[in-house]
Amino acid sequence: MKDELTGLQVYKFGGASVKDAAAILNLCRIVRDFGPSGPLLIVVSAMGKTTNALEEIFNLAFTEQDWAAHTDMLRQYHQQIVDALSQAMPAFDKSTVEAALDDRFYSLDAELRRVGLEPDYEELYDQIVSLGERISVQIVQAALAGALSREAVYHLSAPLVLRTNTNWREGKVDWQATGQLTQQAVSQAVAGGAKVIVTEGFIGGTADGRTTTLGREGSDYSAAIFAYCLHAERVTIWKDVPGLLNADPKLFPDTVLYPEISYQETIEMAFYGASVIHPKTLKPLADRHIPLRVRSFLDPAAPGTLIHDCQHPPLVPAFIRKGGQCLLSFESKDFAFISEENLEVIFGALAQARLKINLMQNSAISFSVCTDFNELRVQRLLALLQGQFRVQYNSALTLFTIKHYDAASVERLTSGRTLLLEQRTRNTFQFLVRE
Repeated sequence: MKDELTGLQVYKFGGASVKDAAAILNLCRIVRDFGPSGPLLIVVSAMGKTTNALEEIFNLAFTEQDWAAHTDMLRQYHQQIVDALSQAMPAFDKSTVEAALDDRFYSLDAELRRVGLEPDYEELYDQIVSLGERISVQIVQAALAGALSREAVYHLSAPLVLRTNTNWREGKVDWQATGQLTQQAVSQAVAGGAKVIVTEGFIGGTADGRTTTLGREGSDYSAAIFAYCLHAERVTIWKDVPGLLNADPKLFPDTVLYPEISYQETIEMAFYGASVIHPKTLKPLADRHIPLRVRSFLDPAAPGTLIHDCQHPPLVPAFIRKGGQCLLSFESKDFAFISEENLEVIFGALAQARLKINLMQNSAISFSVCTDFNELRVQRLLALLQGQFRVQYNSALTLFTIKHYDAASVERLTSGRTLLLEQRTRNTFQFLVRE
């Protein structure tokens, strides 16, 4: 690793932390007042609910409905942010940002017109939904340049350096190529005087120049990828919560902050659906022993939660709720036992349909799995298995997980609910309900 990258840190700012002009000005203050003395790479998400809006626009185009009014509203939303930043920051380069917005929304219009003409739904999804991060990074870069200096801020285009395959909507990272491209680009930027490098989260690119995405909420993962490739000193994820809590404060009023927690515990919580950290984020950091701190952009002086290699006393129970679930049950048509050979066929079909198992359970002649519900993928699974199995499914379900459960915590969550499926291990209790 080159000397100019020694001490490099990575900050990740999610959609809530860049949702409007006030939030972006706060981001600039955090970088100025709390940022490291060495080089800083900032990973930004799409602004506010832009990704959801782009998904809605894409689905309108896919179902041959009018989408023009929705793209106009999205353009106005970003234009209002640009106008407010221009008024608040004399050095904000409004004309350059507006030209970039014109280019991005022209690209969006062109991609939407391809929908229905191109056969690959997943690839088109990536080209359209990734525009949120491309827009966000232009605005945040200009704001930071206005707050610091133009020469100190550099835009690193994630699709040019974060190399993936063509596994659309969940691109697999080519770690060797990404490492080489990222180190070269960031080293050149820092050597040229850049103090802050701004890049897009959630997105990468193929060798032939097509944009890919890393999975919903994948900006955390982007931060970990860049940190791994650049041997970063540490990563900070700025959230609207004080740190890693034992439950979602929007759902549970009496949450507890974990001041520090191990990689392993956090990986398990993320896998079960805890929304603070993307599930793939921790492994690259753990492999390099890079500490991760979760801090609040609403209270940047607070220490938050430190996630690293550590031993800690027993944790209070963690409550994790994951909505939008589907329970799939498979039975062999001849009432034969669910054998290893049958399971091999089912697992193969689940992988081919790109459905991830969140919970599974078997009996003598049936096998059930809980997955995130995606109608297109479920229908693909049914088509693959209909000749061999009877398949039934229920959607609109909720999966609850209690880590480090005790009798009181189980009673608290299950009381008054009808459990469709439950499973208990030494440290984890899970159950599926219709709410």
